[in-house]
Amino acid sequence: MVISMDYMRLGNTGLKVSRVCLGMMSYGDPSRQQWALPQEEAEPIVRRAADAGVTFFDTADVYSQGASEVVTGNLLRAIFPRRDDYVLATKVFSPMGSGQNDRGLSRKHIHAAIDDSLRRLGTDYVDLYQIHRWDPETPIEETMEALHDVVKAGKARYIGASSMWAWQFAKAQHTAEINGWTRFVSMQNHYNLLYREEEREMLPLCADQGVGVIPWSPLARGVLARAGSSATTARTGSDPRITFLYDPENDKAVLDRVAQVARDRDLPAAQVALAWLLHQPAITAPIVGATKNQHVDDAVAALSVSLSPDELAFLAEPYRPRAVRF
Repeated sequence: MVISMDYMRLGNTGLKVSRVCLGMMSYGDPSRQQWALPQEEAEPIVRRAADAGVTFFDTADVYSQGASEVVTGNLLRAIFPRRDDYVLATKVFSPMGSGQNDRGLSRKHIHAAIDDSLRRLGTDYVDLYQIHRWDPETPIEETMEALHDVVKAGKARYIGASSMWAWQFAKAQHTAEINGWTRFVSMQNHYNLLYREEEREMLPLCADQGVGVIPWSPLARGVLARAGSSATTARTGSDPRITFLYDPENDKAVLDRVAQVARDRDLPAAQVALAWLLHQPAITAPIVGATKNQHVDDAVAALSVSLSPDELAFLAEPYRPRAVRF
């Protein structure tokens, strides 16, 4: 590919990230996650992303129960000459064992989890350490102080959050601010043409507070990429989250619009859907999963797709409000 990558600051920080983030959930252990690619199959895809200028990579401890972090660390060390050449993000919250303290956002679990993640990743620090969800069982003061301690220990450079209610995010930020603790610099939320409930409160909050937005599932777990096509993938039948998050009947009008613009522009549907997302002012870098080289190519090519105001409105118009889905 000869298309050049764009780079942006992550929120109000000085940290520069590529405009496309490669999601590493697609790589790990197929025995734990059926559609995950093992390391030898993932390597050429990650190399292709790096060759295209992608420097931002996101994983989580729970992906393939740690195997994704192992693959991520192995590949990034092999591909990049220096640790400072890429931005590495991981997450904490989900169960990583059968013990009562092997989950959540307690001080005990956060400190154990960051050490486990660093060991699997084979690095001394992560650039962005994110809470994967809100923990209703732990006081937010305990969580924010523990995350602050992780940063001050040099194990993470920045902290971020993922899907939650806007009031929860505001409460966390306020708690950190009044105590002089590290604040979240990013929000990784669910946002795409088929799910736009974040436009009500979370995106305006992030824009107002200078928080970077790095949405997950920008292609609706591949549903948007297949607009106008009857093709299926290994993930289609093995990922129950697809049917939880999306409804083919309700989504049909939007998918038809994506397919029409793709035909009119002679572009893949994935590029059209990603281009729409990249045109939204609050977005820093969508987190794109890739199990084929073409997925990387489409994500990078979408940076150069300029949609007109009429096309943006045409794609957005059929959307109807739906239940919040984290």
